[in-house]
Amino acid sequence: MNRNKAINLVERYLDDGSFLKDLTRRVAIQTESQDPSKISKLYEYVTEEMKPYFTKMGFKCQIFENPDKNFKGPFLFGNRYEGSDLPTVFIYGHGDVVRGEKKDWRIGLNPWKVVKEGERLYGRGTADNKGQHTINFAAIKYILKARENKLGFNVKILIETGEEKGSPGLREFCKQNKNLLKANVLISSDGPRLVKERPTIFMGSRGVFNFTMKVELRKGGFHSGNWGGLLSNPGIILAHAISSLISSSGEIKVDNLKPEKIPKSIKSIMSKINISQSKDDPVIDPNWGEKGLSLEEKVFAWNTLEVLSFKMGNPENPVHAIPPKAIAHCHMRYVVPSDPKTFLKAIRNHLDNKGFGIVKIEATRGFMSATRLDPDHPWAKWTINSLKKTSNVGIDVLPNLGGTLPNDAFSDILNLPTIWIPHSYPSCSQHASNEHILESITKCALKIMAGIFWDLGEPGTPR
Repeated sequence: MNRNKAINLVERYLDDGSFLKDLTRRVAIQTESQDPSKISKLYEYVTEEMKPYFTKMGFKCQIFENPDKNFKGPFLFGNRYEGSDLPTVFIYGHGDVVRGEKKDWRIGLNPWKVVKEGERLYGRGTADNKGQHTINFAAIKYILKARENKLGFNVKILIETGEEKGSPGLREFCKQNKNLLKANVLISSDGPRLVKERPTIFMGSRGVFNFTMKVELRKGGFHSGNWGGLLSNPGIILAHAISSLISSSGEIKVDNLKPEKIPKSIKSIMSKINISQSKDDPVIDPNWGEKGLSLEEKVFAWNTLEVLSFKMGNPENPVHAIPPKAIAHCHMRYVVPSDPKTFLKAIRNHLDNKGFGIVKIEATRGFMSATRLDPDHPWAKWTINSLKKTSNVGIDVLPNLGGTLPNDAFSDILNLPTIWIPHSYPSCSQHASNEHILESITKCALKIMAGIFWDLGEPGTPR
């Protein structure tokens, strides 16, 4: 069987309803890692759903306990070995999802049931990440059928169950199992395409650094009529402290929180892509963010600071009282080579210099590092060429995702070149109500992944 016939075989997997059956079964398992009561569902997903699936394809599978003391979500590792002279590809996916929030979904939809409307397939995890790894593993399955139970390469699979909690234990697991996880390249899928019409490849992700800003002045609130003008307001102080960090148009005002410059190689890549708007996307504000940068550079090549929430008093039932405290939850999205270990000190020094010593700051959660593979790396060029052979449209090449993935576990700990090929799109409602994937993208994704896995079994892979 040749390459085109193998790709046609995996296409039929979608057309005959088999993809829908697999996805429906997986979405029905309520793997909400942010809910401590759902740990049993995380085990169910890897032990009862995915492990038998891989075993039938000739994988030797193991379930590992999580090394993190505060999170019990397991890891599933699968290994299919064909020869020491063959390349080994590492494929990652996560079986957990964010909370279902059933009450927020549109009438007729349910986070735990896949509902088809036109080309949309609704359900929690369809875009993030069950639909995406279902595509990749199906491509492996059908290449095995096309090559009569041979791939022509080795495969190692890791499914974690805590990505939506920040991947607790993943880095420690990788450190403890470096030899077990040793491979030539990571090829995986998460996040959205740049635009839905074209395949996207990215080689890393922006990092994320979470922190809180807090002003606590007194134990309780005091009547604003009796005390207004005499007592300082923590909300006003905090608002001005925030405005000293970032302008009213979203431009970071602290030099040490920004990258020095965008490398020429990254600028060259940015010049070849274009963020376009579909009817389902929010309208971009071209005047927001760092001045002098293109829209693409703002998202993929620069740092941003966001205020995620701001609370003082009782927002639901405000009273005429000066509140005692105010708190803002913030975060930084940052690119290579920014060092998140310097962020808190930079913010502290800036606030002190501006007279905001009263504002307390604290890092929350462990940060996820920024990562980026050179687009001229042999594995990046090889993958781009494979995608071009299958796709009849252009390929968007990004140095890194605008969002954040636990890619540093693979690039920094396992020392793997990392290739990500996303199968969702910007308006998929990932993490929100009415999450969905598109059948058109799914069909394209099945074809391009089958093409990649076919090509991995042919001569000419990087070593």
